[in-house]
Amino acid sequence: MSVRFSNTLSNRKEEFVALEPPKVRLYTCGPTVWNYAHVGNLRGNLFYDLLKRHLEFSGYEVMHVMNITDIDDRILHEAYHAEQTIQEYTRGYERAFFEDVKTLRFRPATVYPRATEHVGDIVRLIQGLIASGHAYEVDGDVYYRVDSFPTYGRLAHLDRAGLKPGARVATDKYEKESATDFALWKRAAPGDAALGAAWDSPFGTGRPGWHIECSAMSMRYLGETLDVHAGGVDLMFPHHENEIAQSEGFTGKPFSRFWLHNDHLSDATGEKMSKSLGNISTLRDLLAEGFDPLSIRFFLIAGAHYRTRLRLDAEALHAAGEQVRRLQDFNDRVRRTVPSPGADDAAFVEQVEAARRAYREALDDDLNLPQGLGILFDVVRDANAQLDRGAVGPAGIAALKALLNDADAHLDVLTPTDAVLDAEVEEQIAARESARRGRDFATADRIRDELRKRGIQLEDTAQGVRWRRIRA
Repeated sequence: MSVRFSNTLSNRKEEFVALEPPKVRLYTCGPTVWNYAHVGNLRGNLFYDLLKRHLEFSGYEVMHVMNITDIDDRILHEAYHAEQTIQEYTRGYERAFFEDVKTLRFRPATVYPRATEHVGDIVRLIQGLIASGHAYEVDGDVYYRVDSFPTYGRLAHLDRAGLKPGARVATDKYEKESATDFALWKRAAPGDAALGAAWDSPFGTGRPGWHIECSAMSMRYLGETLDVHAGGVDLMFPHHENEIAQSEGFTGKPFSRFWLHNDHLSDATGEKMSKSLGNISTLRDLLAEGFDPLSIRFFLIAGAHYRTRLRLDAEALHAAGEQVRRLQDFNDRVRRTVPSPGADDAAFVEQVEAARRAYREALDDDLNLPQGLGILFDVVRDANAQLDRGAVGPAGIAALKALLNDADAHLDVLTPTDAVLDAEVEEQIAARESARRGRDFATADRIRDELRKRGIQLEDTAQGVRWRRIRA
């Protein structure tokens, strides 16, 4: 089967074929580094991660560009009150973002361009738009003339008649009813230079608008037409709509062939998670509550289809942790099992191979990872029963390993965060075993309880002591 994505631009599911296979040009919306990323933001990043992993799983070579927005109105406001330049203010939040996505096993993008390092590219793009009549200057500001782009609104499937002609927006936060002409360049305000937020240009000293940076940086690294542009559904209008108008107004060519949008993460009440509402949770918050990073990753990437809203609550995170533990335990069991010669059940092998094909088909069908996981857990249940009976031979073990490898190409949760216990904990486990052999059960129980307090659960099995991480 071919890979198919729900393309926002056409409003239908389409077969994906790259412009120049096997290369894929992928651009995704990165962080605006004015504060810590919340887990709703990180859900979007893990959607990009799933998208990229499946493209690579399907044989593509992905050139992935993710921008860093290090200049906008909020950054200026916060830097001013912190008495720092925008560079000083943003770098700490940028580092925190990279720490967060590394913790969640996000595969790094190929390039992370900063807006402030591409002002020259932005100025050249604006000059071209002015020359072609798509943009105009007013007192040191430059605006995009929406009426010059007849197909404006097609991404969000808007009725052009509903847009207010002549309205302009001076800030980087927009409402749909005021989105007509929009800022490409903003003249410098008093104090901007001291904040490191003013650049010379043919239009006067100023700074870029928010939308123009993505057009300039994506075309700088990926060319005039992208294969895929992905982002949150809240960015569809006006941000992505404006990107199309700017880019296609400059080149006369399609900007991106596929547009993919992920839905929001909501809080426990069902309200969209947003810094402006104050109902956010950061990754650091969840880790401090004792949730394992892989449980958080699993919840955000597989708790719901990427185009469906997902609700964050402790019960859902605990359930995700149990699913991760179940998969890790099963993977460990399969890897450790010595297959029984001659015990292969041909029907069981075919069942696993069919499940592997069905898993792949689910991911090919618009990244339907929740459906794929349903298939995977059915196999886990049946395979555990077969393993209990000693009825799995070499072919069965090989089929199970292949299925697990395919699933972990997307999930990346089968290897625990701390795969090797530190020396101190290993010594305690060995001491407990020594105490048990000497029938000193009081000491053995004390060591077990101490390890449990540290988040290490010991399980005595016929094959020896097994351990897993739990909430301390």
